[in-house]
Amino acid sequence: MTSRTVTLLDVARTAGVSKSTASDALQGSGRVAEATRDRVRAVAEELGYRPNSAARRLRRSSTGAIGLHLPQTATRLDYYMNLAFGAVARAQEDGFDVVLLAPASTMGGAGGATGPGGASGPVASRVDGLLVIDPEVGDSAVPGLLDAGVPVVTGERYLGPTAAPTGAVICDNAASLTALLDHVTDRGARRPAVLAPAGTSAWATALRATAASWGQEHGVDVALRTVPFAATPGEAEETTLALLRADPAVDAVICAPDGAAPGVLRAAATLGRTVGTTASDRTDSAASDRTDSTAASDRTGEEPSTPGPGPHPRTPLLVASCVDGTATRSAEPPVTAVDLRPAAYGRACAELLCDILAGRTPPDTARRHAWALETRASTTAGPA
Repeated sequence: MTSRTVTLLDVARTAGVSKSTASDALQGSGRVAEATRDRVRAVAEELGYRPNSAARRLRRSSTGAIGLHLPQTATRLDYYMNLAFGAVARAQEDGFDVVLLAPASTMGGAGGATGPGGASGPVASRVDGLLVIDPEVGDSAVPGLLDAGVPVVTGERYLGPTAAPTGAVICDNAASLTALLDHVTDRGARRPAVLAPAGTSAWATALRATAASWGQEHGVDVALRTVPFAATPGEAEETTLALLRADPAVDAVICAPDGAAPGVLRAAATLGRTVGTTASDRTDSAASDRTDSTAASDRTGEEPSTPGPGPHPRTPLLVASCVDGTATRSAEPPVTAVDLRPAAYGRACAELLCDILAGRTPPDTARRHAWALETRASTTAGPA
């Protein structure tokens, strides 16, 4: 059947069911036994069947599209671009196109959302459902999107006082920052700092709260500094320089925003702080400093100086990031980071929306998305 387009009737005949049963099985609708549904889907995959999206749209009065709303800062962040590609790829598997809702159209432009109650007509007429990623309480478009009259899946929870989404895909952001803090302290850090994002998204709120609660739980004074949600490397560098000059005891910096960690590395280099070490390296460095001080006193006949508060300028600095990406992987040294798997996250969001639209999954469903800690030289390897 590779010489022509495989039809639904081909799938039905091969699976030994009626055409209507095959259609229900593939769309997740109707009263079809699970074994039959699995058999029909397996046959469809084996034959290379692709649904006629135009016919499907006519049958269900569908637009054949879903809308994607990203934060305004998304255009310059690798994370959101990878997420969008993942969402598009998964939506296409169910025959949906993805319409990117630009800020101008979702915040009051012609045909766009205008706030609570003002989006249902224009937005709902253009898409079958919506993906709203990292919704901020301060984003005036979000309430209208949540009240647009179509199913809405959010990437992360929405913390604002408005209609709840139809579904959500969420990460345990508190756990990911906890893992980073545990990691740097296991590597010998005693005075960690967190450059946490500003804003009212669930991600930003969770990171700021976790930095404070982790410090209280472990009896560690975590130096918390707030930076823009999409801080540039330059902004991260400026904040880190001010932090380390004011508080030289800081021996680990965890930078939250995507792509900003190289700025922390530049700040460390400016201040003569070597990046990447282990607890044993710290001990060796401290011993070397004491030896150098004693040798100098032997040459000059003076008493060795007493070290001041905080680390010696040679004391290494651990650096990590809450978001992995090209900037962290290609940095020198490569930066330990949390891999949030953005492409897979985008797929998960689109999959949940497709499942809800097809009736395969009930509304009010929340799914979890897994992350992974990638340890690299910025926290695990001492200087050569």
